[in-house]
Amino acid sequence: MAQGGGHEEQTFNEFYTEVKEIEKRDSVLTSKQQIDRLLRPGATYFNLNPFEVLQLDCDTPLEQIKKKYRSLSILVHPDKNPDNLDRAQQAFEIISKAYKTLENEATRKKCLEVYEEAKDRTDMMIAEKKKKLKKEGKYDGVPEDEPAKYKHAIYVMVMKLFADIERRRQQLEVRDMEERKRKREAEIEEEEQRDLQKEWQKNFEESRQNRVNSWHTFQAGSSSASSSSSSSAAAAAAAASSSSATTTVKSKKSKKAKYTSFNPPKIKPETR
Repeated sequence: MAQGGGHEEQTFNEFYTEVKEIEKRDSVLTSKQQIDRLLRPGATYFNLNPFEVLQLDCDTPLEQIKKKYRSLSILVHPDKNPDNLDRAQQAFEIISKAYKTLENEATRKKCLEVYEEAKDRTDMMIAEKKKKLKKEGKYDGVPEDEPAKYKHAIYVMVMKLFADIERRRQQLEVRDMEERKRKREAEIEEEEQRDLQKEWQKNFEESRQNRVNSWHTFQAGSSSASSSSSSSAAAAAAAASSSSATTTVKSKKSKKAKYTSFNPPKIKPETR
């Protein structure tokens, strides 16, 4: 029992110490200061990191994440800040979004992967820096050898990676929007073409009888013109035949008259 009581007392003391640390940290930032922190110029990229929004380390357990969310959400809640309602609402939404990201196991895992990648890149960067200094004969340690500066370098890399992820997301969103716009424009064009085709078909059907009547009228006119043309051709042929016969008779008479009026030359007596 004594041992069990000692363990419970130790657990209570650890909890009490943790609560006091949280209270001390939170007391530094009032509601207004928290709102200003979340909405300060350039905070857009800082707020991409949900751990940064909730002021937590990446290895914070979920239960502690919930506690911190509750304390911050109370501080910035619009009901608690009636004189700063709009900004409080924005800050509250930022905190809520960060908590939902960390509450979900899949999205929290992705955030932790960003931290892992940031650490790997930072270690690689430090190694390259040391290698370069050694090659130049100037190596005497690097600032990141100090734990605080090393932690800061990882922090900066984390912010950069979250910013890169957000830029890629925005680019994909823009491309997706443009693609949807192109598809919609193509759909509108197809709809207009279908409407035009329907209108043309409708007009075509409505004017069918007029075209039939016009064709019949044309056919009747062509038949009449053809008969008249045939009669004229026959008359012309007859006239041409008669004219040809007359010309032949005249030609024969002319030849006969020519030969009839021929007088042979007189023969003169030969002289010796």
